[in-house]
Amino acid sequence: MRIPLLSLFIKSPFSGLLEHVEKVIECVFAFQQAMVCHFEKECATFENLREKVSKLETEADIIKQHIRRNLPKGTMVSVDKFLLFRYLKEQDTVPDRVEDALDWIFFKPEPGIPEELKKDLMLLIRSNIDSVEEMRRMVLEAKKYFETFNETQRNMVKEIIRNIRGKEHEADTVEDRLKQKIFAVDSDPVSIFHLMRLVEIIGSIADHAENAADLMRAMIAK
Repeated sequence: MRIPLLSLFIKSPFSGLLEHVEKVIECVFAFQQAMVCHFEKECATFENLREKVSKLETEADIIKQHIRRNLPKGTMVSVDKFLLFRYLKEQDTVPDRVEDALDWIFFKPEPGIPEELKKDLMLLIRSNIDSVEEMRRMVLEAKKYFETFNETQRNMVKEIIRNIRGKEHEADTVEDRLKQKIFAVDSDPVSIFHLMRLVEIIGSIADHAENAADLMRAMIAK
């Protein structure tokens, strides 16, 4: 059976990836708001923000499923579908980790974040969000590249990928420093474990951003 030529060329999957990463960005910023709320202890909107993050994560998942369903066999796309789906999985894991972090806090909200850790924890959150924001730029510029196959555009994507790797390294450095400080906190073992695990969950956000960047590098490789 012959496939009509025009049916081979559908909306670029990168349009879907861009829509998805925008939802991911919304999610990480709602997460940041929730963490600031948690720091204040008396904040009454933490649970509302946690529910907002959960809603955004679900919306991102719906977009992910839509992308998968609308890339049928026989469709001509400019990248390997397997790489595309692996990339999407990494990008979609970011809101999962964000939701995990807030759920972890919900399980044990008290005694809260020790005052001496708040500055470094917020720095960790910010450094991980920086990585995710670079993902948005990466998807946008990659979309342009696959529309033009311009070498200058390709080099721009590669530069953003290097930026993401650098930001992931910065996040790791902050995470390691924070873990050292947690062990110096005068608290009970359960609270120490809870803080340590929270830091690891937050730190994994940048890890998945870097994984996504590595897959994007493979997609634009010649």
